[in-house]
Amino acid sequence: CRGIWDNFSCWHHADIGEVVDNTCPVALKNLFTRDGIIKRNCTMEGWSDVYPSIHNVCFEPQTNEEKLVFYKVMKAVYTLGHSLSLIALITGSTILCLFRKLHCTRNYIHLNLFFSFILRAIAVLVKDAILFSHGNVECSKHPSLVNESIHPEYLQIGCKASLIIFHYFIIANFYWLLVEGLYLHTLLMVIFSENRHFIIYLLIGWGFPTVFMIPWIVCRIYLDDTGCWERNDAPIPWRVINWPIMASVILNFILFISIIRILVQKLRCPDVGGNDQSQYRRLAKSTLLLIPLFGINYVVFVYIIEENEEMNNYKIFFDLGLGSFQGLVVAILYCFLNSEVKSELKRKWRSLRLKRYIGRDYRLHSSSTSRNGTENMGRFHRNSRAQSFLQTETTVV
Repeated sequence: CRGIWDNFSCWHHADIGEVVDNTCPVALKNLFTRDGIIKRNCTMEGWSDVYPSIHNVCFEPQTNEEKLVFYKVMKAVYTLGHSLSLIALITGSTILCLFRKLHCTRNYIHLNLFFSFILRAIAVLVKDAILFSHGNVECSKHPSLVNESIHPEYLQIGCKASLIIFHYFIIANFYWLLVEGLYLHTLLMVIFSENRHFIIYLLIGWGFPTVFMIPWIVCRIYLDDTGCWERNDAPIPWRVINWPIMASVILNFILFISIIRILVQKLRCPDVGGNDQSQYRRLAKSTLLLIPLFGINYVVFVYIIEENEEMNNYKIFFDLGLGSFQGLVVAILYCFLNSEVKSELKRKWRSLRLKRYIGRDYRLHSSSTSRNGTENMGRFHRNSRAQSFLQTETTVV
């Protein structure tokens, strides 16, 4: 019997007559209130059904239904959140790209942040579509034994590739949030210097995630090459991909504290004039609104509530539920509520209305001129005929 992935557990290659044991599926560990062993037999006809029932071995009857409903609701919520975020982010990116007056380092960074949210949302939706749509993705424990069918191998490769892309965009999203914090901090520290170091920001936002993904892929291949790589049975691959995220979150929190301190000092300074003060207040408002969205909640939830079931539900709600709307909130704050963007949109709207009015007025004027010209030509011809008739009559007389 070939190794298979049944959307819950990975069943490795077995000989006919062999019984394979498995623990309760790790992929759904948050649903379980007790551990158990499930089994499958390798028969002449192939794999038998799982026995005993996963429901009987792994679930507590009183709490299972409530948990299933909770996770179904959460999946619907974060699917809705990512979908709304996609619409808002694509619209905001289009606006920032179309108007040349909005092309500056600050908006270039916003645009890359938008792209990271867009790619993250797409990766989540694609990952879910792949993981929950195929039932016979091959296990990779014995790659030499999965050559009977090419199609399952492609499914397995596609499934793992989707997980790689998913994790890359997750890390990239966190590091572009970090870039936003670095940019605001640099903006305040160097008093609005023209040197924005945009190339460095690009390397941090898109380059660092690549550096972190390479060792994760290597660790997965050699230490935890099971299923679709969605399980975390070995601790090292999990640390390789999660520690960089936590480092960015902690650094962003430090930047948040530093930015607030600098803004308070500058706002209290008597040398700050009215214009500068209003500018700093706008930055303070943006900072206070945006920095808390940079993933600071991950620090609290990861280290405090991992063992508490009730608090773990809050963690899932904040990470998956509210986190999926983060792109929508960022698009609103960075684009739709931005005074420069609103000014450009109003100017464009006035320009379109003016062109429409001028075009309509021109058509009316042209139509009136054409009609008046025809009438004048008619009068001219009538006058010419009358003049000719009078000349003829005079000649006859």
